[in-house]
Amino acid sequence: MAHFSKFFAFFRKYPIVRGMASYATLWPISCVIQQKIAGRSWDNLDWNQVLRFSLYGGLFTAPTLYGWVRISTIIWPSTNLKTALTKAVVEQITYGPAALICFFFGMSLLQFKSIEEAKEEVRNKFLPTWKVGFFVWPVFQTINFMFIPERNRVPYVSMCSLVWCIFLSYVEQLQAKKHYVVHDLLSREVN
Repeated sequence: MAHFSKFFAFFRKYPIVRGMASYATLWPISCVIQQKIAGRSWDNLDWNQVLRFSLYGGLFTAPTLYGWVRISTIIWPSTNLKTALTKAVVEQITYGPAALICFFFGMSLLQFKSIEEAKEEVRNKFLPTWKVGFFVWPVFQTINFMFIPERNRVPYVSMCSLVWCIFLSYVEQLQAKKHYVVHDLLSREVN
């Protein structure tokens, strides 16, 4: 029992680590869920993609989101509906686009794609994904900034992002699916 209390005390003392742990866990879970929804069996899951989601979520998204939450709390310290809405809208106009661009670019690089391929990934996927996020995240974030204590905001967002990451994983896989379909069609025509 003493080990658990030390564990929880560590997470209370270092909320960024709590956020990193929750993202490193929930993002890969969302990737597995998306692959299962897409019809993959456990034997056929793309475990490299699951690992990429864990690394990216835990080592990039959680720290940058933690930074945004800290900065927004300094700029707008009040906890009321007007402030919560302001933070949510500003986030969707500033952090949201930057986070999506980094996601598509970063995940491409983690797949060992070239810089040009990563740029193409951003060009193809950013705007449609951001449009969806523009309607989803302000609701989640208004709740976050209004009701969730600051130390729990990043873990709360990681829970919300479980559903969002299922969507991101789906968008991420669309390009791969299109590539395989085109490749299959071309190989049939050649034969």
